[in-house]
Amino acid sequence: MNQMNILPRERLPELQLIRAFAIIGVLSVHSTSYAVSAMTDSKYFFIYNFMNIFMKYGTPTFIFLSSFVLFYNYYDRPMTKKLIGGFYKKRLLYIIIPYTLFSVFYFTLLHFLYYQGRPFGDTVESFVQKLLTGKAYTHLYFVFISIQFYVLFPLVLWLFKKVPRLVQWAIPIGLVIQWTFILMNKYYWQVPNKGSWAFSYIAYFMLGAFIGIYYPKLKAWLVISRANARSYRIVAWLMLWNAWGTAGFIHVSMYYNSRLYGTVYNSTLYELMWNAHTYLGTLVLLQFAILFYRAGVHSWTSALERLGAVSFGIYLIHPFFLLLYRQFPITTGNSLLTHLWYAGGFAAALGCSWIVVELTVRFIPGSWVIFGNIPKAKKPVKQGDAPALPLSGS
Repeated sequence: MNQMNILPRERLPELQLIRAFAIIGVLSVHSTSYAVSAMTDSKYFFIYNFMNIFMKYGTPTFIFLSSFVLFYNYYDRPMTKKLIGGFYKKRLLYIIIPYTLFSVFYFTLLHFLYYQGRPFGDTVESFVQKLLTGKAYTHLYFVFISIQFYVLFPLVLWLFKKVPRLVQWAIPIGLVIQWTFILMNKYYWQVPNKGSWAFSYIAYFMLGAFIGIYYPKLKAWLVISRANARSYRIVAWLMLWNAWGTAGFIHVSMYYNSRLYGTVYNSTLYELMWNAHTYLGTLVLLQFAILFYRAGVHSWTSALERLGAVSFGIYLIHPFFLLLYRQFPITTGNSLLTHLWYAGGFAAALGCSWIVVELTVRFIPGSWVIFGNIPKAKKPVKQGDAPALPLSGS
């Protein structure tokens, strides 16, 4: 394909909103992790349980979105050594280096908190093992998974370009691979920490590939608008949102019954409802983000765009502020103060992390080493004049 004949793809600034919604989901889950075990006797337990389970769309959405952006940007470009070399260079600089730095940070922090008497040799061995498996801190598994997908991406891209018909089967291929891994691991392999391996999320990766490659053709189906409204599309939209809501309700209810009443469910059913809830949720969030962006509420849109832009940095550092915040617990039962303390955990994780990331990007040269490739905040402009944000992951 001639490079000169490749038309640049449409900019999609609304994708930053999806990143914002995804990081809000992640922070909600992490900030309620204590509450769902400590507040089972509260009449507001259903709220804590809802925020802890329904918001689990965060990690799958990030994986879907990363794949969407990569295939959207790369599929029509000729595969050359320069292209692939540039791809891996960016991942090394903006993903792997910050991941390594934060692995050192969290491992050192935990060492001084809990393992000061451990021999030096054991400490080094433990760090290397955790660095290579994404276990230096509980949230770093996601970056480890992302790195695995970055390794797979050029191979999958080459395969799809070599055999374009395979793209049509990307969704069932992803689901089959993921569920084969889930079932084989349950009954035979029993791989420890299976959630740290890409096969646990490959259905989202393949869904992102499918949507990213075919987005120009699928746009009329994905973008809810009066211009795209046809009876068959409206039915499809309603079916999608209803299926997502139903799956989410069942997913939340299962954990509610299990945590509150000790109800026992088959582990495969948990996997199924999580997968259905979050898989459908990626498409719902895509549609919702486009609707929200087009609504033109500039103050909210601008803030969410910026939150999306700094989401990787917030993801990396927010557990540190949660750890600090939880050093000062409030133990007054079911009082209003207790509920406010739990809500404050979310606010502290989001607010402190956002401030630190923004200050670092603004005032520290070479901040990409710490938080990746985050652009500096720009002065607000009118919604109609807002330039399309570059797609991260390109």
